[in-house]
This record gives sequence, structure tokens and C-alpha cells, in this order.
Amino acid sequence: MFQTSFLSFVFLIILIIYFLSSAIKILKEYERGVVFRLGRVIPLKGPGLVIIWPIIDKMVKVSLRTITMDVPPQDIITRDNITVKVNAVVYFRPIDPIKAITEVEDYYFATSQIAQTTLRSIIGQSQLDELLANREQLNSELQKVIDQQTEPWGIKVTAVEVKNVDLPSEMLRAIAKQAEAERERRAKIIHAEGELQAAQKLADAARIIQSEPATLQLRFLQTLTEIATEKNSTIVFPVPIDLLKVFLKENLK
Repeated sequence: MFQTSFLSFVFLIILIIYFLSSAIKILKEYERGVVFRLGRVIPLKGPGLVIIWPIIDKMVKVSLRTITMDVPPQDIITRDNITVKVNAVVYFRPIDPIKAITEVEDYYFATSQIAQTTLRSIIGQSQLDELLANREQLNSELQKVIDQQTEPWGIKVTAVEVKNVDLPSEMLRAIAKQAEAERERRAKIIHAEGELQAAQKLADAARIIQSEPATLQLRFLQTLTEIATEKNSTIVFPVPIDLLKVFLKENLK
């Protein structure tokens, strides 16, 4: 009889421990508890100490922190028929834990699938130049579309960023040739602008020399000074034609 009473006492202790471990839950500050009582949802629990009824209550923890989800690389054909491989990263968080549990079976998996299909759709409607140049606009459009589709599940998509765009080797060579041609075009334009500016300055100098002939003599003297500093053994001195006109007139007489 004593042994039966002892076993009953031990069983009671185990039952109490099981009841307390099943009834007492501790939720962190960023967690909420969605409790189903006999299959029906009751108001949210947490954070802190939460007491539920074992057997009749079942609680599902939902984290309210922002989740970072990597979208696997997707093979996409752009609007200008170029095959690219694009991957992205999606930032989202549950804002309504009850909807996140009751409206969709697995909100993480569902959001991942929506992100992949939306990435294919949006990038497929864009040209390659838009994908490379207007990255911020595409990110904003992706975030807007994904957020609209996940809103009924109580999921808020805060940001979507396209990470890498892998191009075929043939397209990389074509882009390199295009960039090289663009640089050559700019170099030629800059060289032509320099020639134009130099010609304009020379024309201005010629007009000044024509109006004031003495400036030409000063230029000759300056040239001689520059040549003398280099210690050359031969000096070529240009003689203006105007100085020889007098001698030419006397000879003609």
C-alpha cells in the first residue's frame, strides 16, 4: 500500500510538472503568441509570461523582427531578348501575426515564391539598359508589387534589392566594345573642341597683330630671347618683308 501511494505521489508530481511546463510560456520582446483554443483564435499573447491551458490551447510563436530572405538566381529573358541571371534580397516582417498564421500555410515560403515570380515578371518587362541603369526604380517597383500581394497575409515588405546581374560572355564583349567606342567618341569631341578654341585664339591674335604691326617686332624679339636661353649655335632671325620693300623699290628704279 505504501508503494502504491508513493507511485501515485510521483505520478502526481510528474503530472504537475508537465502541466506547468505546458501552461507557462515565456515570449521575448519581439515575439507574439497566436493561441488556438479548441481550434479558435483568441487575442494575441505576449510578450513576457504567458499562461495557457494544456490540451485545449495550442500556441504558435511569431517573430516580429525583419526577415532577410535571399531570392535564388533566376534565368530571365529581358524585353530586348537578352538572357540574364538575376538574384535579389527581400526584407519583410509580419505586422499581423494572426493573419500570418491563419491566412497562409507558410508565410516565409509563400513570400519567397511571390518574390521569385515577381522578379521574373518585372525584369522580363524591362530592357537590359534599364536593368543596368535604373536599378533603384526597379527595386521600388519590385517592393511595391510584392508588398501588395503579401499584404492580405499580414506581411509588410520593407525593401527589395537586386544584388547581381550576370550577363553572357558575348554580351559582356559587346558592352565592352560599346564602352570603348563611346570613350573614343568623347576623346574626338574633346580634341575637336580644343582645336576650335586654339583656332579662335590664333585668329584673335592675328587680328591684333594686323591692327598693330609693332606687336610682330616684339614677338620676334621675344622669340630671340627664348632661343638665346637654350644656348644654340645657330639662330634663325626672320626678317619682315616690310623692311625689304625700300631696297626693292630702289632696284626697280
